[in-house]
Amino acid sequence: MQMAGDQMVQGTFDDLGTALADVTFVVVDLETTGGSPADSAITEIGAVKVRGGEVLGEFQTLVNPHLPIPPFIQSLTGITTSMVADAPRIESALPAFLEFAQGAVLVAHNAGFDVGFLKMAARDQGIEWPRHAVLDTVHLARQLVSRDEARNHKLSTLAALFGATTTPDHRALHDAQATVDVLHALIGRVGSLGVHTFEELASYTSRVSPAQRRKRWLADGLPSEPGVYLFKDSDGRVLYVGTSVNIRTRVRSYFTASEQRTRMAEMVRLAESVTPIVCATTLEAEVRELRLIAEHKPRYNRRSKFPERATWVKLTVEAFPRLSIVREVRGDGARYIGPFGSRGSAEAAVAAVHEVIPLRQCVQRLSPTRPVGSCVLADMGRCGAPCTGAQSVQEYAAVVQDAVHALAGDSRSVVTALRTRMGSLADQERFEDAGTLRDRMLALVRGMARAQRIAPLAASPEIIAARPAVPGGWEVVVVRHGRLAASTISPRGADPMPYVDAVRTSAEVVLPAHWPAPAATPEETEKILRWLESPGVRIVDLDGEWTCPVGGAGGARAELEPQAVARHAVAGFVAAS
Repeated sequence: MQMAGDQMVQGTFDDLGTALADVTFVVVDLETTGGSPADSAITEIGAVKVRGGEVLGEFQTLVNPHLPIPPFIQSLTGITTSMVADAPRIESALPAFLEFAQGAVLVAHNAGFDVGFLKMAARDQGIEWPRHAVLDTVHLARQLVSRDEARNHKLSTLAALFGATTTPDHRALHDAQATVDVLHALIGRVGSLGVHTFEELASYTSRVSPAQRRKRWLADGLPSEPGVYLFKDSDGRVLYVGTSVNIRTRVRSYFTASEQRTRMAEMVRLAESVTPIVCATTLEAEVRELRLIAEHKPRYNRRSKFPERATWVKLTVEAFPRLSIVREVRGDGARYIGPFGSRGSAEAAVAAVHEVIPLRQCVQRLSPTRPVGSCVLADMGRCGAPCTGAQSVQEYAAVVQDAVHALAGDSRSVVTALRTRMGSLADQERFEDAGTLRDRMLALVRGMARAQRIAPLAASPEIIAARPAVPGGWEVVVVRHGRLAASTISPRGADPMPYVDAVRTSAEVVLPAHWPAPAATPEETEKILRWLESPGVRIVDLDGEWTCPVGGAGGARAELEPQAVARHAVAGFVAAS
C-alpha cells in the first residue's frame, strides 16, 4: 500500500511492504456531541502512539465544541458542557493532534466515524488533511473473531475477550488504550496466518486463505518493471497470463485481499511459479499478453483465447455474388467486412444488408445461362430473381455495386434505409421487429466500422510513432501491416532519432496478410490503433495511408453505440461485437 507524500512511517512502503514491527500506529478515539460530523462536533480527543508493541506516547485533550452537549451524550460519556467551557477549541486541538500523529498510521475502532470527524474539522479549519493510512479494528475483528467467540464486535466486547488492561468507558483516552490491546491481539492472530507486513494487514480479509497468502513467495525476485507475467503449474503449463506496469507489485496483489475473484484464488492454489517478461513499453506488454494468451490458451484467462474464431462477411466473386460468412480472408479478390466477434453477430449483419439491398440469399452457385426455379423471396419482391434469368448479370451488378459502396465506403445510404425501415415497422406497431432490425443494424455498423479502421493499418508497410513516456523521454513503436514489430524507449533528454533508427533496423520483418486482414490478430491491431489515437502520439514516419472513408461507419457507430450500451446495461450485461 503506497501512501502519498512523506507521511509514512519509516519511509514509504515499497512493494515488499513494511514489517509490522517497524510501523508506528496512532490509535485514536473521539467523543462528540452526536453521530454526524455535519451537525455535531468533537468534545474530546484521545490517542496512543505505539510501535513494535511498545507505547511511545499519549495524547489527550477536551475540546470546546461551541454548542451545548446533549443530555444523553453527557450521561453516556460523563463530559458535560461546563467541563469543556474552558477547553481548547478545535482550531488549536486539531493541529496539536496532527503533529502528534505525523507520519503514523491512524487506527480506530469504527475508523470511519473518528476519521470522518477529524477530516471534517480539518476542512472547516482550512487544514489540508495529510492522508494518513487508516486501519479499522472493527474490520479486522469481523474477519478474525467469529460469533462463537463474541456476540458482537463492539470495543467493550473485544476488550473483554482479549483481556485488555483498560476497560472502555466512552472517554477518549481510555477507549484508545483499550483499542491498542485489541489491535495487538488481532495482529497476533493474523501473524499466525502469515501476515507480517502492514500492506498485508491493511488489505486483510478472511476470503484470502492462509494457503493463498503463503504463495506470496512467488513474487520474490520479480522485476518492478512493466511487462507480462505467466502463472504456471507444477508441470510448467501456463495457468494465467496478465500484464502490469509493475510486474512484482501486481503479482503480489494475487496473495492479498485486493484480488477477490474466486477463479484467481483457485489459480493461485495451483500455481508453482511465475515467469516475467519485461517489455520496453506498456503497448508491447499488452500485445505480448494477447499473443501469449492465444498461444497457450490458459484455462484461467477468459478473453482473447480464441482469435481464430473471428468471422468475416464476404461478398463472393461469381456471376451473381452473395454474402457469405467465412473464418478467414483469402486472396480471392472478394470484398470482406469484419471481423465479427461471433457467428451470430455476422449473421445479424448479413440480415441487415438483406433488409435494404436485394442481394440474393440462396447459397448455390448460379449460372447466367442455366436458369432455375425462383424462391419465395423473389415472389416477395426482395430479390431480382437472377436464378430465373429475370435479372441479368449487368442488372445484378448494379445491386452488387450498391452493396460494395455501402460496405467498404459510404455507409450513410444503408444506415438511412435501415432507419427508414425501422420507422415503418414502429409505425405499424411492430416494435419487436423494429428492435430486431435495430440490433441487426448495430451489428452491421460495428463490423463495417471495424473493417474500415483496421484496413488502412493492414495495408501500411510501416508506421513509426512516438508518445511521451511518463518518466520522460519517448515511447517509440514500429507497426508493420497492423502488427507491432518493435518498441523501445528513448531516455529523457536524449535525441530520440537514433533510437528511432535503431528500432526500425531491429524490428520484425512482417509480411502482409490478405487484405483487409492485418498481419496480426484484429484485437492486436485494434489495441495498436487505440495507442496511436491516444493523446500526445506523434507520427514519425508513415509508409502507406492511414485514412477512413468520408461517411464511413465510424460516425454511425458513435451515434448508435451509446444507446446500445445503455440498453444492454439495463439487461445486466454489455454486448461485445
